[in-house]
Amino acid sequence: MLFTPDLQPGTLIKRYKRFLADITLPCGKELTLHCANTGAMTGCAEPGNTVWYSTSDNAKRKYPNSWEISETPQGHRICVNTARANGLVAEAINAGVITELTGYETLKTEVRYGNENSRIDILLENNTLPPCYIEVKSVTLLGQNGQGYFPDAVTTRGQKHLRELAHMVENGHRAVLFFAVLHTGVNKVAAARHIDLAYGKLLDEAIASGVEVLCYQADISPKEMRLTARIPFSES
Repeated sequence: MLFTPDLQPGTLIKRYKRFLADITLPCGKELTLHCANTGAMTGCAEPGNTVWYSTSDNAKRKYPNSWEISETPQGHRICVNTARANGLVAEAINAGVITELTGYETLKTEVRYGNENSRIDILLENNTLPPCYIEVKSVTLLGQNGQGYFPDAVTTRGQKHLRELAHMVENGHRAVLFFAVLHTGVNKVAAARHIDLAYGKLLDEAIASGVEVLCYQADISPKEMRLTARIPFSES
């Protein structure tokens, strides 16, 4: 996934009202960015961090600049624009990077499914394999020793998605929970049971029912972002 043009830098002043952030540009001017991330953004939005932003040519946008990446003092880069995750995973599947998800003929996005009025992020199909339902989640919460966690806040929506995926397996389909690891400091993933115990329990049940879990790490720069390698998932 190329950023065209390259992202531009600034220094974070503060994030506020969930969807907005103020930054200082290298020239000293202040700029307000749109923030597409509605989560807690723990460790991703510390004042003084370097911020990388994109600029839209859509004249109708009130805030044409979007916060894409945070860079921490430790040198970690974090994609905070959660809207990027689905496209990043679809791009990697089409390129054959996700070897566990090869062999399908068609890739569809945002397809209605399930019993709880849901839309699946990615649906893979062909004529010889069961359809594969893929729910994509961004991992940006870093703990100790490279341990990444999902979610970073209680998520009833995420709990619903686990129930839907388990139901797909019950109906004879393939279901995958895909963790797109968008924090370069994360080298392994686990459920954040200390944040959302109900999500952890539902994930255990989903895995026991046959839902697969894949975790892939991203390389992130102001020019490009791409998934590169699978990393471990811990069920405990």
